[in-house]
Amino acid sequence: MVDINEIRKRAQQASERASEAMKKTFEKSEELVRNLEISSSEKEAPASAAEAEEQIHANAERQVEILGQILGADGLAQMAASEELLQKMVNEKVAETAASTTENLMGQLFGEDMGILAAALETLEMEDAGEEEEPAFNLELEEALYTALEEAMARLEAIPEPEPIPYQKNDARWERFGILLSGILSTLNNHNLYSMDVEEHIPVMEQKIVSLVRRSWGINGRSDLLDMIRYLAQEGYILRYQLYSEASSPEELMDETMDEDDCESARRAWRFAQRYKSQYAPGFMAGWDIGRAAMLTRWGCYLGWLTESEAVGILWELSQKAAEELHSWREFAQSYLFGGLMWKLLCGDSSAGSYLGYLADAATDLLTGKAEQDGGQWRECPWPAQRKIGFTFS
Repeated sequence: MVDINEIRKRAQQASERASEAMKKTFEKSEELVRNLEISSSEKEAPASAAEAEEQIHANAERQVEILGQILGADGLAQMAASEELLQKMVNEKVAETAASTTENLMGQLFGEDMGILAAALETLEMEDAGEEEEPAFNLELEEALYTALEEAMARLEAIPEPEPIPYQKNDARWERFGILLSGILSTLNNHNLYSMDVEEHIPVMEQKIVSLVRRSWGINGRSDLLDMIRYLAQEGYILRYQLYSEASSPEELMDETMDEDDCESARRAWRFAQRYKSQYAPGFMAGWDIGRAAMLTRWGCYLGWLTESEAVGILWELSQKAAEELHSWREFAQSYLFGGLMWKLLCGDSSAGSYLGYLADAATDLLTGKAEQDGGQWRECPWPAQRKIGFTFS
């Protein structure tokens, strides 16, 4: 079952970290503004109205430069595009927030969105480098992770779900199904699962999502995004797991460019593949690849790198592959956990046990949660029982 208290604790911790980061940003802004004021005060007063106006324009340009340093080019562009909305929000809130702390100010301006944003970034960036020292990887820890994976998958298998039903080619449910393929990451990050947009178009949210997509995925725009989606749809961990399964030794997977850490990662992933290759074929990795590709598609649409019609088309193609390779939401979730552990083994992240728990909790909520608590979306959209409708991913 989902541990609500633990989720709230993690969200609160993430929110506090986001507030601290925002506070530092404000402090940086104030310092830059003070420097500007000091610099301006050291200059002689303008001798004429024309010179005074010229000085005002120079100061305004300098303020824009300061904002550019703080927000970056993309953030500045988004801020300019949303100037009227932001000004309205500030005007409405300025009186009641004049004496507030930084944390209260952001809370009043954006409400619970800041806490949601913090939790989203903590998960989406996959940079959970906590302050607590993580245990070193060893064979004992690997065995414990295998046990955790198998137990989580068994719990998912025991959850009832509706029987698959046939979907016709033009069935409107395909669009809903495609969005729900991003369900695990969307649930972890409190994203909307009822339309293509993952969040409301708030400038601070847009800037944070574009930043994490760039840092965590190395995606800098439309071309990179399409390349990554294509890779996940055509190769991804299905191919990687196949290569590791077929290798007679981990040394076959190594080359002269790999350092010792890389080699040890290859050994861990090889042992993983050897353990499970007789039980799970490469196609079982489809849920891990498709789930992430669906999330990237929705992020790309939210950021304007894809049109909504393009996103719908990509999700439809991903849906066909999911329905071909897997047979239920339970199996999709098991696949996601399976691929997630292999990824963590390759990354050398010994916190993989907690990560598996988060994924399993999200899948459980999607299968058993109550609609009034924004859960149970998978249960309300049965898995499609249909033959593959031919498509090409170009």
